[in-house]
Amino acid sequence: MGAPASFAHFPWTSLLHTIVGTVLVASGAATLNQLIELRFDAQMQRTARRPLVSRRIKPSHALWFGISLSVIGAIYLAVTTNALASLLSILTLLGYLFLYTPLKRKTPLCTLIGALPGATPPLIGWAAARGCLDTNAWLLFAIVFLWQFPHFMAIAWMYREDYARAGYFVLPATGVRERFVAWQSSLPALVLFGVALAPAIRGESGIVYFVGALVLGSAFLCYSTRFAFRMSAVSARRLLFASILYLPALFALLALDKK
Repeated sequence: MGAPASFAHFPWTSLLHTIVGTVLVASGAATLNQLIELRFDAQMQRTARRPLVSRRIKPSHALWFGISLSVIGAIYLAVTTNALASLLSILTLLGYLFLYTPLKRKTPLCTLIGALPGATPPLIGWAAARGCLDTNAWLLFAIVFLWQFPHFMAIAWMYREDYARAGYFVLPATGVRERFVAWQSSLPALVLFGVALAPAIRGESGIVYFVGALVLGSAFLCYSTRFAFRMSAVSARRLLFASILYLPALFALLALDKK
């Protein structure tokens, strides 16, 4: 989306460098996150088989591996793309590790904070393509930011007992839990429905994307609303599956039908 050249002259080398650098930093963040949450991962069934918990990898090895991946990835982005893309990757890593990760054990608002670094990857790609951030870059950021709420609420509901066992406050106390999950699932999905149409309204994409965004947004909103009104493992799993399909399909349409 950010590349100014036509598809025939698309900078594939730059795209490859951006993907490699971002994957390195993201992998470093994931490694260090598992190290920070080692004690808590051991208490959850969904994470009990991770390499550190099962002692297949030593914590000291994970520490240096995670730091190495993060540093190499940030330097790689700075050298092969530009400093802005590298800086954004560093801010994403720091926000994920030192804001979102500890807040999961303190407040359900961790989802709001975690959605900020979670929505930064499109900014990294845009910065790598253009060397700056404009309105369209922040529009992509907004789409991913809003998408994360129903996506994570489905996960949090499915594994709520696991999270509670490990002391994670990703959901509030039982008295207001259902209301919290309902609003966090349905309201962002409703706003996302409108925001996702903005590229077509602004003339950045064509009729194919507009129709696709309408169909995808309606389906995603339907699954989010259904989960909000009838919370169950089945509806949560369907919402999670819908969210996994929605985002790449929307972005694929946006990239293919851009003007």
